[in-house]
Amino acid sequence: MQEPVWRSLVFARAIEFAIASVIAACGLAAAQTTAPPGPAKTNPARASGGHPDLQGVWGFATITPLQRPRDLAEKAELTAEDRAKLEDQAVRNEFIEAPPRSGDVGAYNKFWIDAGTKAVKTGRNSLIVDPPDGRLPPLTPTGQQRQAALEERTRIAAGPEDLTTWDRCLVGFNAGPPMIGGGYNAYVQILQTGDYVALLNEMVHDTRVIPLDGRPHGKLRQWRGDSRGRWDGDTLVVDTTNFRREGTGTLSLRGLGFSVDENLHLTERFRRLDATTLLYEYTVDDPTVWTRPWTVSMTMEIIHQPIYEYACHEGNYAMSHILSGARAKEVQK
Repeated sequence: MQEPVWRSLVFARAIEFAIASVIAACGLAAAQTTAPPGPAKTNPARASGGHPDLQGVWGFATITPLQRPRDLAEKAELTAEDRAKLEDQAVRNEFIEAPPRSGDVGAYNKFWIDAGTKAVKTGRNSLIVDPPDGRLPPLTPTGQQRQAALEERTRIAAGPEDLTTWDRCLVGFNAGPPMIGGGYNAYVQILQTGDYVALLNEMVHDTRVIPLDGRPHGKLRQWRGDSRGRWDGDTLVVDTTNFRREGTGTLSLRGLGFSVDENLHLTERFRRLDATTLLYEYTVDDPTVWTRPWTVSMTMEIIHQPIYEYACHEGNYAMSHILSGARAKEVQK
């Protein structure tokens, strides 16, 4: 079978599964029957119920850093010339290999990395827009203690539970929530009805099904939290609580470098700027870890390609090697 055909079949099956999951979760088995085609939309940017149509595959890899570089402390935005230089440099360096650090066995080479070649369309020189300095706020004393304990546990790695959530392939390191571009597979597909929105991330291929009917949050703690959505004008607002202590992939050790906990309250906002651009903003509020909330603003670009299947631990020996290496170090002591 030709590769494009094979990938199309994989994509079709993934979408069938995602849609079936939404239907099962909603208890709408009767909705599986095919409805007759309706009249053509006069405004293709609007979905059912008159809300903006956010559907599509969106890429969020970007060369814009999460935090503002310290040497640009007083400069919040890039000039057109600054942006052109950064993007040109990113294209030229896309497949240039840097030698590994002394004693580092290395990991993926540049062939496997897709860190993006574009800055965000907002023109900011950092994804963080609040605090105003574009930097993460300080950790609380409890956050510092948690961070030190997590680093010690990871260094020793007595068992799989001591490693990061994305080392264990439980959640993706860029999919979160919240979504932060980095590494590779920085893609999300949005599926939308009048009652639900589903977010399918390529990384670890999880589907987050978000009801829009005003129901309260449940009590079950989940890896991706418990999400509820609502429309505020043309902006989709997603409120997520009930996270687990282990972090969300993006907000975990070796992700941002810090780990959130069950007190995390995440507020995400999605707004379509034009036919090819989605504005994605979110506020992280975890009083256990950070001294104040912080907010990110970034843009996503429409991608005219399918979401590919991603399998994290098929033929992946990293977990056993990490643990066996830790045991070997213990013997040497």
